[in-house]
Amino acid sequence: MYRKILIANDGSEGAAQALRAAITLALVLRAELHMVSVEELPRFPTTIDEVVEEKQEANHRFDQVIARAEAQALAQGVTLEPHVVAGHAVPSIVGLIERGRFDLLVIGYMGHSALYNRLIGSTTDRLVELAPCAVHVVK
Repeated sequence: MYRKILIANDGSEGAAQALRAAITLALVLRAELHMVSVEELPRFPTTIDEVVEEKQEANHRFDQVIARAEAQALAQGVTLEPHVVAGHAVPSIVGLIERGRFDLLVIGYMGHSALYNRLIGSTTDRLVELAPCAVHVVK
């Protein structure tokens, strides 16, 4: 059914729940499991130095998230391949899905107010709409 699963993990509680579901799916389906964390860069950086500084900080921001995820997967007998990409969440994740030919994206749902969702939308909603593969949203 699914051979390559990608879990999006930003270190949130919703992502932790999605990771547990993705590990179970990978185990049951004997699928490859990959994880993506996105280093969000400033929308309007004032200098190149600001981008470089943000990138260096972000390089370490996900170290603990990756270590926890790898340990959790390994405890279940699943190998997890982490990917850290720089950019904005939705296009970065969609691009990785396309390049890696993933057939399932697993993401956590973080509820916001109805007003927030109407005005700004959510990363989850946009990924469900734009991902070129099946999407499993874990609540």
